[in-house]
Amino acid sequence: EQEKQEQIEVQREKQRELIVQLKTQLDDLETFAYQEGSYDSLPQSVVMERQQMIINELIKKLDMNLSEDIATLSPEELRQRVDAAIAQIVNPARVKEQLVEQLKTQIRDLEMFISFIQDEVGSSGKAEDGHSDCGGSNKPSTQPSGSRVNPEDARSMQETGLQLMRHVLSMLQIFAVSHFGCATGQVLHTLWQKDQNKQDFSPLLEKLELSVEQVRQLALKHQQAEHVICSSELQDVLLRERDELILAVRRELTVALRDLMAHGLYASSPGMSLALAPIACLIPTFAPSPRTLHPWELFVKYYNAMNGQAFMESPARKLARSFALPLTGAVVANPKQSLLTAIHTVLTEHSPFKCSADSKLKALVCMALNEQRLVSWLNLISKSEALVQSHYQPWSYMAKTGFESALTLLSRLSNLKFNLPADLAVLRLKNIKDAF
Repeated sequence: EQEKQEQIEVQREKQRELIVQLKTQLDDLETFAYQEGSYDSLPQSVVMERQQMIINELIKKLDMNLSEDIATLSPEELRQRVDAAIAQIVNPARVKEQLVEQLKTQIRDLEMFISFIQDEVGSSGKAEDGHSDCGGSNKPSTQPSGSRVNPEDARSMQETGLQLMRHVLSMLQIFAVSHFGCATGQVLHTLWQKDQNKQDFSPLLEKLELSVEQVRQLALKHQQAEHVICSSELQDVLLRERDELILAVRRELTVALRDLMAHGLYASSPGMSLALAPIACLIPTFAPSPRTLHPWELFVKYYNAMNGQAFMESPARKLARSFALPLTGAVVANPKQSLLTAIHTVLTEHSPFKCSADSKLKALVCMALNEQRLVSWLNLISKSEALVQSHYQPWSYMAKTGFESALTLLSRLSNLKFNLPADLAVLRLKNIKDAF
């Protein structure tokens, strides 16, 4: 009996060895056929290896306890284990989503109530005095004199209630952030999701290229005509060509440059601090749309950031401007200094006459072309990380490309000499002022 049992064990061992050998040969055959191209599917060993990797990762993510042998569990028991592990992850997320929706509803209701109280505070004084908004008739009050509340006391109570409601709103927001978290990157997404169709800047770049070529052709034509000694009739033609060049620079080139710089340009909200920025994603319904910013205002912000006022009001520079004299021992101004000087000049000449931002930008572009520094000045703006990060959307042309292709286009005008009137918008007003 013992010999028979030993023979059975030997036979079983041979069978196991044969099974392993057959599996190895089958894997080798599948691998060879797959490599030769005669077998489309992956070898079974590779498929099982990848499936096992996926199963192991899922077990780690679901935090399942499968220390015991899987073979001892039935398929239904395994299914129940997986369902229980998934429920531990999904159910808290659903509860969190429901709580966030409830908080949004409460915040929305509080915002509406605060707006209502503000309206009441604004109209309480007129209502108590019996004055109507349209007309001057007074109506006697129907309330008893003993129950009338002093208007100042009523206003004080309403303002106190308004402050309390604001504190409650702030506490709700802080509670929501501390428990559920909120990324600051969501603010820009909610504010700008309506502008997805405006992200294509290729038409603006083509418009700039056409305007640059038009200005370049007119400038070359004008320069060639200036070197020719001509009669009075030809002088009139020269003046007309100069007028065409001025119009092309102011109405075509500057407008195209303005539109391209304004792509994705916005004014950062003064009321949204960095500490409160994460809270804004909880109330996207009431998040105000960011105000668009004119490119001229971007130059003014650069002027203020570089402390341009102090730079221009140094005693030496003030004396030099007053007597139209160069600074003693001064070297050629670098692009930054020349840009600050140009912005200061435009502000000084145009602000007293309440000129528009377009007029100021046109004056700055004319000064840049006259000094052959349009590319260098725009390069200073595009390389200012503080301005770009604070006032440009990530999908904007300035943020995505660094304004490189536009600077390459504008460099075609760098070698040309211009003599454009920078104060054209205020010249007539200045003449009228001098006349009186």
